[in-house]
Amino acid sequence: MKKDEIKTLEQFKEEHFGKHGTPKRDKLESGYEIFKIGALIHEARLEKGLTQEQLAEKCGTTKSYISKIENNIKEVRISTLQKIVELGFGGQLQLSIKL
Repeated sequence: MKKDEIKTLEQFKEEHFGKHGTPKRDKLESGYEIFKIGALIHEARLEKGLTQEQLAEKCGTTKSYISKIENNIKEVRISTLQKIVELGFGGQLQLSIKL
């Protein structure tokens, strides 16, 4: 691939999914945020040296549920996410809204 053929991620997304605000692009962005939560939980769990089962025990859920969140099979409720972060990792959940 030539240097002038390289695209930024934003250019790629616009070309293949449209501009921000279009249904196809909004679906992509929404899916990414859900994927990112699972990836963040997985990364934090490994950093803390916990198995899925150990994390599940700490926050009052099941290994299967943790696995489904990490693998983007199940969306996590904010209240459960808070338990995972606070009880499971000993951290603090911070959310923000971008307008």
